[in-house]
Amino acid sequence: MAGFKSTDRYIASRDLEVAVNAAVALQRPLLVKGEPGTGKTVLAHEIANSLGHPLIEWHVKSTTKAQQGLYEYDAVSRLRDGQLGDERVKDISNYIVRGKLWEAFESEKQTVVLIDEVDKADIEFPNDLLLELDRMQFFVYETRQTIKAKHRPIVLITSNNEKELPDAFLRRCFFHYIRFPDRETMEQIVQAHYPDIKQELAREALTVFFKIREVPGLKKKPATSELLDWLKLLMIEDLSPEVLRSKEQHVVIPPLHGALLKNEQDVHLFERLAFLSRRG
Repeated sequence: MAGFKSTDRYIASRDLEVAVNAAVALQRPLLVKGEPGTGKTVLAHEIANSLGHPLIEWHVKSTTKAQQGLYEYDAVSRLRDGQLGDERVKDISNYIVRGKLWEAFESEKQTVVLIDEVDKADIEFPNDLLLELDRMQFFVYETRQTIKAKHRPIVLITSNNEKELPDAFLRRCFFHYIRFPDRETMEQIVQAHYPDIKQELAREALTVFFKIREVPGLKKKPATSELLDWLKLLMIEDLSPEVLRSKEQHVVIPPLHGALLKNEQDVHLFERLAFLSRRG
């Protein structure tokens, strides 16, 4: 089987390529951490495309329970149907709602399963999936059946580092931290997304972007996704590179900064720094 490699659309570091292929070889979930906007979720799509597997996405919320990934028993619907005299109530399997892992386990082809933002859920969520991800099977108590994976899925788990994950869970994963791209890599990413962008505009925009990321005290540094949105707006507005090239030494808030700075604290911080810089 061909391994995962960087593509024209997704610029992956050599370390990330190695991590993906190692997790596949070891048959362990790949846990990927990194700043929001560094392409963790997109990575699952690229792995699926690269290896030619279907992708099953499970986006975790604060209210998500591990059981929902396996199945849920819809007792309310069964009670309602019973009151209405529906014949379906005689077969409890009619009220079993299959989860994303069940879907992956029963797939006729090996799948890529994305468990996205695992750290959003309760701290017990990762531990509650340990046995199923290890054994690749689970038991349905209502129907007394065991669901076994026809093909072990490739599992990608993402985390934004919002909370610590349990040690027992970490031991069972292959871990990779996506470092923020350096300027050279970012130039490749920009070129992959916007091959027609004016090189001078891209160069000046990247200079401004990395300067913003270096501003001390930012609550949320702009990431790759913010940069790409900002570049798209600059291209739509057909702004000249001169607009971005400041001849002044002090801090200047860039045009269309709403694509880069995502909260009022950071905007006010930038405004204060620009004001103090001018006074200085």
